[in-house]
Amino acid sequence: MASLSEAGRVVVKVGSALLVESGKLRVPWLNSLAEDVAWLKSEGKDVALVSSGAIALGRATLGLPDGALPLEKSQAAAAVGQIRLARAYEEVLAPFGISTAQVLVTLEDSADRRRYLNSRATLEQLLGLGAVPIVNENDTVATDEIRFGDNDRLAAQIAVTVGADVLVLLSDVDGLYSGNPKTDAEARRIDFVDSITPEIEAMAGDAGTGLSKG
Repeated sequence: MASLSEAGRVVVKVGSALLVESGKLRVPWLNSLAEDVAWLKSEGKDVALVSSGAIALGRATLGLPDGALPLEKSQAAAAVGQIRLARAYEEVLAPFGISTAQVLVTLEDSADRRRYLNSRATLEQLLGLGAVPIVNENDTVATDEIRFGDNDRLAAQIAVTVGADVLVLLSDVDGLYSGNPKTDAEARRIDFVDSITPEIEAMAGDAGTGLSKG
């Protein structure tokens, strides 16, 4: 992939832990992200965001407890939170004259050729018109059998779909570690991975915050 300065098309994945805290949007952080997106756009780059946060926002609005949720409650939280998430992005990007678009997808949209081509065409149109697509998994209808699983994988798929030059993953963990740096004092950061081995896959555990999905 090209460097960010050389890239013409960029996909940015935003993790829930950066965007939501105690069920509320981290507005100053979101405003800072909007400034960065506006700068990228001013440099002539196409930008798409893959954003988590819907379930985290929705569960707080509905008064649902922390921790794992049954599928139907998780889907309800996603439905409530997605509206708030999309509105938040619109509010912070509109002052820069940037239009936003909500795009919700499932794994089936990539697995089925016709649906893949349709979603790709829509994303291409949005980017061509200067809009910033806000992409998330459609957790309201996706079941465990048809889920991407987390938005890192979704972001990678969207980057491939739109032919992105760079994929940026924003997270509260500053890279790949040999163990969980929050619980393992000897965990070391892996700055470069030249091939995916079983050992590397074993290092990539679940998010420690519990907010990584949706």
